[in-house]
Amino acid sequence: MLDAHDTSAGDAGDLPSGPVLYERRGPVAYVTLNRPRYRNAQNSAMTYALDAAFYRAAEDSEVKVVVLAGAGEHFSAGHDIGTPGRDAHLSFERRAGLWWDHTDKTGAESRFARESEVYLGMCRRWRELPKPVVASVQGACVAGGLMLAWICDLIVASEDAFFADPVVRMGIPGVEYFAHPWVMPPRIAKEFLFTGDRMSARRAYEVGMVNKVVERGELAGLTHELALRIAGMPRLGLALTKRAVNQAEDLQGLHTGMDSVFGLHHLAHAHNAETAADPLGGMDIASMKKAGA
Repeated sequence: MLDAHDTSAGDAGDLPSGPVLYERRGPVAYVTLNRPRYRNAQNSAMTYALDAAFYRAAEDSEVKVVVLAGAGEHFSAGHDIGTPGRDAHLSFERRAGLWWDHTDKTGAESRFARESEVYLGMCRRWRELPKPVVASVQGACVAGGLMLAWICDLIVASEDAFFADPVVRMGIPGVEYFAHPWVMPPRIAKEFLFTGDRMSARRAYEVGMVNKVVERGELAGLTHELALRIAGMPRLGLALTKRAVNQAEDLQGLHTGMDSVFGLHHLAHAHNAETAADPLGGMDIASMKKAGA
């Protein structure tokens, strides 16, 4: 299992540079996405390091609350579809399910197996971490970045944060962790997907997707203050309360709805593979940026 790097080791000016950093500050564990050069685009190395960090926080009895943040100017620009560190072709120890390794498979069999593990499977398990998780979001929170924010229990966003799921431009009905109609009203979710437009932090607050919007310079401090307030509650009480609300969401169709849309997602990939240049409908980083994603 890949491990997250601990920022408590070494001098402050010489911190480790792994894809995910881990630091405990009293009862709060900070898990930080650490590919700022690429707007924290999520390759498999980051995903598995993030998984290790969440396991570490869950197992540490001193940790009451987890804060998920992104280094640099942006929280996360989504899944890695073209940086030099893209590693979708590599094999990792599977952690989220029993699907087979994807690297020696082809077509839909390969993609479905990989995404069942690193996207839908990982996010579902992280959502069930029995400790509150607070997302601290600045800059871009796009596509796969949404998935990471949405598995968190609370979201604190800076004024300059924006949210978008532009994958309909690829002919794909939203990201793999399809929580859209649960984190915002259905008609807003349709507009969000149909247009691919960016949603401001203020608008996200208005529709109930974000808990607080703060000035960029206050984001870290106010997120930590909120985490400490939560940490004052009994650990078991927090865990049971989180489970109760998650169960209510599942009774409202979240879990089964995701299963259904995950199948549509892969139907779209398969259609693209047959009719377009590739399973992403010929879209790459440059074309997505040009389209305003």
